[in-house]
Amino acid sequence: MNIFNDWKFVLLACLTLGLAPFVPEPHVWGKLRWVAGGAVGMKPMDWFDLLMHGAPFVLLLRLAVLRLWKGRSAT
Repeated sequence: MNIFNDWKFVLLACLTLGLAPFVPEPHVWGKLRWVAGGAVGMKPMDWFDLLMHGAPFVLLLRLAVLRLWKGRSAT
């Protein structure tokens, strides 16, 4: 079984890597707000950081879309 297709692993990755550090706000949330504000002053390291913290959520979205797609094709 591929770990990227395992719901438990992906949810755990979202809750740990995706949201860490948790204080004062989840890191990925701060990066997304920065991008939404125009990404003024973002360096390549900041973009890489956003990619690393956002990857678990992309995997979760992928699993959700695959589940919905599979459900629709079965009917």
